Amino acid sequence: PLSRRLACGDVEGRLEALFGRVRTIQGKSGHFDMLLCVGNFFGATSEAEWAEYRTGAKKAPIPTYVLGANDQETVGYFPDVSGCELAENITYLGRRGLYSGTSGLQIAYLSGTESQDEPAPDYSFSAKDVSELKTSLLSNPNFKGVDILLTSPWPRDVGTFANSAGEIDTKKCGSKLVSDLAASLKPRYHFAALEKAYYERLPYRNHTVLQETPQHVSRFIALADVGNTSKKKYLYAFSITPMSLMDPAELVKQPQDVTENPYRKSRKEAQKTKAPLCAEEESACQFFFDLNKHQGKKRPSDGKETGNSQPKQAKKPSQPTGPCWFCLASPDVEKHLVVSIGTHCYLALAKGGLLPDHVLILPIGHYQSVVDLSSEVVEEVTKYKSALKEFFRSKGKRYVLFERNYRSQHLQLQVIPIPLDHCTPEDIKESFIAQAQEQQIELVEIPEHSDITQV
Repeated sequence: PLSRRLACGDVEGRLEALFGRVRTIQGKSGHFDMLLCVGNFFGATSEAEWAEYRTGAKKAPIPTYVLGANDQETVGYFPDVSGCELAENITYLGRRGLYSGTSGLQIAYLSGTESQDEPAPDYSFSAKDVSELKTSLLSNPNFKGVDILLTSPWPRDVGTFANSAGEIDTKKCGSKLVSDLAASLKPRYHFAALEKAYYERLPYRNHTVLQETPQHVSRFIALADVGNTSKKKYLYAFSITPMSLMDPAELVKQPQDVTENPYRKSRKEAQKTKAPLCAEEESACQFFFDLNKHQGKKRPSDGKETGNSQPKQAKKPSQPTGPCWFCLASPDVEKHLVVSIGTHCYLALAKGGLLPDHVLILPIGHYQSVVDLSSEVVEEVTKYKSALKEFFRSKGKRYVLFERNYRSQHLQLQVIPIPLDHCTPEDIKESFIAQAQEQQIELVEIPEHSDITQV
């Protein structure tokens, strides 16, 4: 049972404009089941228009569900905090809760704006309201998410990893509590308003790739105010089948343009204490991108599946198939770039470095990639890495390290230093993810402390 719904931004009391538009849409494209209004339903000048609906002289053309007040001025329009019918076909949902439609559609809602005070004023919600709403839903062991979430404020940071929200700065606008609620309730659609802007975010994932089973995606849509002069979109039409009635495989299909979850970073930050990391503790993220993947070929195995984890036999370095610029014994190696030579590895400046202090860690023998290295070479690579970490740290930098193993004969670990005060590891990770999405490259995050040879 595919039901057709409409969602709408701040009405500000312009009921004639809104319902006129709804009538036109229904005339053109048929019946819609309900209209969901987020943001300010009433405005400073609502009284005269509203009186006609309240007394029954006029009637809304569609069952309309609204959120409560966002300021002291309009609190009087909502007589009952737990929700009530305001006029025929117009229902106030209440301060917070879950509305289940007859079709099985589940709509979670939170009225008002964020407040730091406990108890919050009549037009606000507090951390306690959000945590009680979360608990009431998450206590069901079969909870997988809600179909729709309605809030008036935007969630803070919703633009992370996504398309631009225009002139709205998503790092400064909206509510962190709403982000937290959206991250927990995993709505398939989340509507908000109050910023007088239209923003349809790319859909985002609700699971960590490779570490969790796939879940449905979420779509965030912010709507402008009714009848705005700049013709920004304030009414959004969508069709939805309740999650509970969908085939699970259909539900978790990932669209092409799906992005990383925007709230994961802020949730991690909330869990961490804000103590600065020392060099040893600094969190490392590893990414892996398989260039063979889209050709659908399995990686060649060495003919036997090793179920038991025996220590890897040291591989003999293979012989280069042609002249190799990186074999230290080769006449082609540019000796003037070499910085330091160890027993198994050496350090050299990059020939066409991204920065003046871009360096490479290279094995002396001819190995193609990190996964081919014997344990003593790995050990020396690790020593070079920690020496570089310390050296760059003394210059006020940290490094990003990558291996490009694509039609290359000889392993090169590229070490790129970045000023410490410019970005946190999270920022660096964020730019990798954002760039990868722009280039349509699928990055796979490898769990921390896991060994690439296992992957």
